[in-house]
Amino acid sequence: MSNPNGFSACPPSLRRLEGKVAIITGGASGIGESTVRLFVRHGAKVVMADVQDNLGLSLCKELGPEETISYVHCDVTREADVEKAVDAAVSRYGKLDIMYNNAGIPGKLDPSIVGGDCENFRRVFDVNVYGAFLGAKHAARVMVPARSGTILFTSSVASVSCGESPHAYTVSKHAIVGLTKSLCVELGQHGIRVNCISPCAIATPLLTNAMGLDKGTVEELVCASAVLKGVVPEPEDVAEAALYLSSHESKYVNGLNLMVDGGYSTTNQSFSMALKSMLYK
Repeated sequence: MSNPNGFSACPPSLRRLEGKVAIITGGASGIGESTVRLFVRHGAKVVMADVQDNLGLSLCKELGPEETISYVHCDVTREADVEKAVDAAVSRYGKLDIMYNNAGIPGKLDPSIVGGDCENFRRVFDVNVYGAFLGAKHAARVMVPARSGTILFTSSVASVSCGESPHAYTVSKHAIVGLTKSLCVELGQHGIRVNCISPCAIATPLLTNAMGLDKGTVEELVCASAVLKGVVPEPEDVAEAALYLSSHESKYVNGLNLMVDGGYSTTNQSFSMALKSMLYK
């Protein structure tokens, strides 16, 4: 039976993250919020790190006591904030098993390189790449001595399928895949797995606000262009992927860019679209 949060009830015997401690950046809304909910349901103690204080504190109040979930204000572009979030997890719960670097922004929808906003480009990289680097750095600081742990990143379908997202966003998500593959080699020597997840467009508040469209319109656009029909992609789909990559079931999965895009990145439909346009205009 499903609950209002989009996930079915989870018996204690099936909790896949029981006893684990996780930090989720950008955890107050969208993909982060769905992952927070799912991780808590599967027995993890979660530190939610975000800059949306009201949303974060409200979610903590809804999901449980401080022994289960807590919130820290964290601007991922500030090393002191990221360091504080990691230290808070270790201080409060005794360790850190999972670092999910999910925080990210799309930036401005600049139409071309000529009209590109340089400050916007820097800002997107600061949040999406530098923030992820800082998260990995400080997670590794406590995971390496423990010789175990999982580090995750949120990349994007734009990491393999280009031309439909702003340049800054696309390049930043390619960088996340590069960081994943580079770190999996170094940190694998210490028993730490590093993977990333690349979702397709999902009607999160971040995307709908960036596009200036309502949730229903964005979902309609996504479904119209999808390879896999009959399914609407949701933040919960990415959360389930994060659960798999954080659990024992993926104990030998390292350096993976897991596509959650319904097969969108496997093809380029521009030729068939142009053909239909010519035939039926």
